[in-house]
Amino acid sequence: MTALDGAEGWAYAVSGRVRGTALDDLSGEAVARTLPSLLRALDAAGTSGYGIWTPDGRAPQASWPEALLAIGAETPRVPGWRAALVDSGIGLGPVEAGLSALAALTPCLPDARRLIHGDLLSRNVLAGEAGITGVLDWGNALYGDPLYDAAWLLHWWPWYPGWRPGDLHAALLTHWRATGPTPAHLRERLHAYLLHIALDALAYCASRGRWDEVRTHVGTVLTLASAGGGESVLIPAGS
Repeated sequence: MTALDGAEGWAYAVSGRVRGTALDDLSGEAVARTLPSLLRALDAAGTSGYGIWTPDGRAPQASWPEALLAIGAETPRVPGWRAALVDSGIGLGPVEAGLSALAALTPCLPDARRLIHGDLLSRNVLAGEAGITGVLDWGNALYGDPLYDAAWLLHWWPWYPGWRPGDLHAALLTHWRATGPTPAHLRERLHAYLLHIALDALAYCASRGRWDEVRTHVGTVLTLASAGGGESVLIPAGS
């Protein structure tokens, strides 16, 4: 990092230039090859607090479940989405269903306090032949369970046709088994984070009037909310 400052209430950092191909643009096989170095880099980061942290390093929530359930409230980053959903005719029913299902999964969540990037796509990860060369844009970073970043990739995987026929689930399981025992309550934790990610995407798109995407995310939330704890079409039975 060469500079750290802020402007108009936002913090920014300037780093040395890195080169590589965006994770978004890789083939499924290349993503699988890149995952170990990406996950090792995230695993090595420090921890403190819960939820999205501010420039002074403080996170607002007292627990990881509390940080996740706060997705039901509006923030300065995503204002007006609740009223927008009501005005659109979609209403808040899908959000309430998602929050209820998320709350039911919180007993399975660990008291983890690790750094989460929270936005590993949108050309924020660069990769070369030997692995990742840079991880950019930490504006959505938060502290909590590091499995959240794995759920992020699982959620957005279907949106990237070029990543198929790669097997993301197998690549993740290979990494976890190589670095220790398979995480406890793996399916329940991933299910909870998939719900949170879908709710976050729903709120974000509603706040910006992107209604085709809102309807897609509503469908995902309702599918996840109606599934049993830890059961999801996005998580194969062998995971």
